[in-house]
Amino acid sequence: MGKKIILTQESEAIQYLCAKDKRLAKVIRMLGDMTYELHEDVYAFLVREIIEQMLTIKAAQAIFNRLKALCSGEVTPERVQALSDEELRGIGTSESKVKYIRGLTEAVLDGSIDLGSLQEMSDDEVLKKLTSLHGIGTWTAKMVLIFVLDRQDVLPYEDVAFLQGYEWMYKTNDRSPAAVKKRCRKWSPYTSIAARYLYDALDEGLTKKPFHLFKEI
Repeated sequence: MGKKIILTQESEAIQYLCAKDKRLAKVIRMLGDMTYELHEDVYAFLVREIIEQMLTIKAAQAIFNRLKALCSGEVTPERVQALSDEELRGIGTSESKVKYIRGLTEAVLDGSIDLGSLQEMSDDEVLKKLTSLHGIGTWTAKMVLIFVLDRQDVLPYEDVAFLQGYEWMYKTNDRSPAAVKKRCRKWSPYTSIAARYLYDALDEGLTKKPFHLFKEI
């Protein structure tokens, strides 16, 4: 993990979001200050996200840990390239995901994609560059924008975990992209921070109970 970010009630982003959305303000009060660390290694993060597709976080982490062990503790393009397809499948990775990981690895090693240059690109450019790789879709690219590059205005409406928090907070079953975009427009330019709070609400188990706007915390 890399740089640590701390957001308090005095932070500009938190004050802005609380002023714009009373429901989100309640969630922020319930959770308190936020501290998060950015992922430094874009390649390893992408490999883990590929593994995580269609799996629970727990299952994906177990597979990634096995891959990490095969790579002597560090998942790098060179070490993954040295593994056979049989070894990659042996840790619990599907045939299709092996192909995706191979494609990413080869693109990095042959210079087709420079992951180090993503920081200098706009959000749209990052999305376009990453989704040009087979097996990396918009969801995965947005996870990179939020959790690696710390882009502040990303709406992950493709993400099931985010949508669970969204439905809980707004008491709605309409998770259509159009509805989510319209309702969350007021979060900009701190959409990613709002999303992080909904992720945390889910992780902390807050979503197991109905959301009440005016009930005491």
